Amino acid sequence: GGPLSPLLSNLMLDDLDKLLERRGLCFVRYADDSNVYVRSERAGQRVMAGLKAFLTGKLKLKVNEAKSAVARPHTRKFLGFTFSNRVQVKRRIAPKALARFKDRIRELTQRTRGISVDQMIGTLNRYLTGWRGYFGFCETPSVLQRLDEWVRRRVRCFFWKQWKRGRTRFRELTARGVSRDLAAQTAGSPHGVWRLSNSPALQHSLTNRYLRSLGLPSLCP
Repeated sequence: GGPLSPLLSNLMLDDLDKLLERRGLCFVRYADDSNVYVRSERAGQRVMAGLKAFLTGKLKLKVNEAKSAVARPHTRKFLGFTFSNRVQVKRRIAPKALARFKDRIRELTQRTRGISVDQMIGTLNRYLTGWRGYFGFCETPSVLQRLDEWVRRRVRCFFWKQWKRGRTRFRELTARGVSRDLAAQTAGSPHGVWRLSNSPALQHSLTNRYLRSLGLPSLCP
């Protein structure tokens, strides 16, 4: 798990890479995690048996049986990615990676952290920019678009909680161009914060353009 692990894995598994190349197999490997792609389950079983024999026999390595399997690509994940189960195969973000993303965004946008809007946006900017640099490689832009919308709602929730009181919320909404009637209705609404984050008043007062001007990046290319 240390910084030397990928380097040591590359040294140990170089012979495995050469074996797969000689056989003309499609494969991808990072450190000691590797996927090999074949046309059928039967071929997969044959390749799996051969690789296990090679790893345990020639390289004297132990195979992790719990993580090794012959399965369809869309049921497996690799470095946070998987494949769509459709006629046109596309790279998509694995469900666990999406869940981790949302968990992290929830942490960064918690009002209880006691930070300002600028600090929250700055932290989000760094995280989203790095995440986009890695997962922007996916071929499902609609997923990134939905995540963008979800992140903006989380940010609007942060604003709404920060304004706290009804009078403050009314004042902030009207100052941002919301009509007095709509501002009063929204400020006194009994609905929860998440529902209000998608309300016309907050959509109008905290527009996508305004959030971008604060430094909130988009995940979409």
